[in-house]
Amino acid sequence: MILMNPLRTSRATVAVAAAVVLSFTSAGFAHGAAAGAPRDHGGDEITIGIKYDQPGIGLKTPDGTYTGFDVDVATYIAKQLGHDPSDIVWKEAKSADRETLLQRGDVDFIAASYSINDKRAEKVDFAGPYLLAHQDVLIRADDDSIKKPSDLNNKKLCSVTGSTSAQNVKDKIAPDAQLQEYGGYSECLTGLENGVIDAVTTDDSILAGYAAQPEFKGKFKLGGFEMSNENYGIGVQKGSELKAKINTALEKMVADGSWEAAVKKNFGPAGYQNEPAPQIGVVVK
Repeated sequence: MILMNPLRTSRATVAVAAAVVLSFTSAGFAHGAAAGAPRDHGGDEITIGIKYDQPGIGLKTPDGTYTGFDVDVATYIAKQLGHDPSDIVWKEAKSADRETLLQRGDVDFIAASYSINDKRAEKVDFAGPYLLAHQDVLIRADDDSIKKPSDLNNKKLCSVTGSTSAQNVKDKIAPDAQLQEYGGYSECLTGLENGVIDAVTTDDSILAGYAAQPEFKGKFKLGGFEMSNENYGIGVQKGSELKAKINTALEKMVADGSWEAAVKKNFGPAGYQNEPAPQIGVVVK
């Protein structure tokens, strides 16, 4: 009969347990489990942040599919990075959450009408820009009373609660505009359609996306006022090697005609006069 030394047995058990814990911990860190750790790009899956509620830009439909210009751009980029559409996990990236999603490593990159500015660039890196948008207004197709920005004086101007777009118009362009804040752009468009609202303001790309929806076809038109420059970029973690790879993908998308095709597909029905594809690394002030 062989007698085991209890102390030696205890030490061996602890050693094995420690090795198991270390193994799992190391595996977790290798796959970006730690807060802020870079994501592992070795597998097939890629997680991309988009808007879920902006028709023409990024929209999650009732049947669970995703449509919009940002979706098409992101899908193209993913393909260039070696991922099929079936590899993509879409994640909602609300405006207030975008930097946090990237910093925590919850997404690989974000394409969500994400305007490049100095404050955001302190926290994340941007590839692109891939679209130059402008603040504009959407009005009824038969309304000829608003031909220039100053014509918004004494008009009922709608934007969403918390947006600075309408306030910018009132502060800098049309001080007598009557601001109306609604919970979402869909509500603004309903008011515009019913004559309760005279104009809706935000980025022209977003407005064009809404106006291009089948239920609104032919009912609205863009003012074409270009009241600001909004350079949409692809957000990545600070220092991520993805920035250079995404820039290469964007250049290819423009060169092979896929970029122009995506613009026409998502914004064309609204008569959107888009700017040419912006030059990578050049942010228009």
